[in-house]
Amino acid sequence: MKNLLIIISLFFIGGTSIEDSVTWNEKTKLTWADFKAVPDLKSNAAAVTASGITFGYGVKTSGERIVDFSTTVEAHFYPNKSWYIKEKGNHHILAHEQLHFDITELYARQFRAQIAALIVNQNVKEQMSRLHAEINEAVNETQQRYDEQTDHSMNVEMQEEWEKTIQIELKKFEDYKSH
Repeated sequence: MKNLLIIISLFFIGGTSIEDSVTWNEKTKLTWADFKAVPDLKSNAAAVTASGITFGYGVKTSGERIVDFSTTVEAHFYPNKSWYIKEKGNHHILAHEQLHFDITELYARQFRAQIAALIVNQNVKEQMSRLHAEINEAVNETQQRYDEQTDHSMNVEMQEEWEKTIQIELKKFEDYKSH
């Protein structure tokens, strides 16, 4: 038997290395000190959160046949791609940015759940790649919808609704949370 190399793909807005990231953890919340990029003063945004899902897998083969696989899926925040404007940064804006990171974790959990349901077969690599592409598309759509519906946190009532909804969804997938 031989083990194939682990393939890691990284998805998020922009590009950075895994070392420059914070892995999602339910006990640790973002602080403004985590936002290290230079603010874009031409932007209408008070802050920008760069987050994404890293995905890696390995397959075990016997001859030409895949007999097992393993995966790693993590939600990351990228400090060197995330920024805020000090004069506009407050607790309310920080909570909005934290929820962007929480949404990324929700989709990482959903991805882990989908992977757990896969059965070892000769197309498992293609299946995982397809699931990865689909989850990335879904998280992007949700992040955009979140900003649109909350008017980038300005709609306080909708912001609270999103916070409740994401917490409920995170609990549904608690068995698949980041460690």
